[in-house]
Amino acid sequence: MNDVLLHACCAPCSSAIVEWMLANDYEPVIYYYNPNIFPRREYEIRKSESKRHAESLGIRWIDDDWRHQEWLQCVSGLEGEPERGSRCLLCFEMRLMAAARKAVELGIGTFTTTLASSRWKRLDQIEAAGHAAEAAVPGATFWARNWRKGGLQERRNQLLKEYDFYNQQYCGCEFSMRATTI
Repeated sequence: MNDVLLHACCAPCSSAIVEWMLANDYEPVIYYYNPNIFPRREYEIRKSESKRHAESLGIRWIDDDWRHQEWLQCVSGLEGEPERGSRCLLCFEMRLMAAARKAVELGIGTFTTTLASSRWKRLDQIEAAGHAAEAAVPGATFWARNWRKGGLQERRNQLLKEYDFYNQQYCGCEFSMRATTI
């Protein structure tokens, strides 16, 4: 099997991807790094679900620190940007840079992200962030893939029900949360 570091934003988004990887000779190592998620309770719920999913499959799962204040500094000045705007690109860059470093640290090298499974995210931003991380971290290779295709979106929805996952209603950051309540 080929090891790949899978940056995971949540269990629902990673479930079908993990299933596909295991069926196609890839051994995912789930990396949970999401300093954007707010409030802390939401972060902990998503983290717990991601870990529960990985443990149910016997997959290695790595937690990184929340570091929400660092994330706020990263996106400072972009609080009013719409979803899919420049704030999201900076958020992706921060998270995928950490994923690239972790992949190299673990000797895996290849990394990808569940962010590319969300219909609410711009694939061009995710790919740009992944390739920027790849360029900045020697030994890291970004696996750019549209994880929405090939029935994976439909399978995600099935697995959501099968595992009875908590399914969030916003991206995770306080700015997207506010946009859903306005």
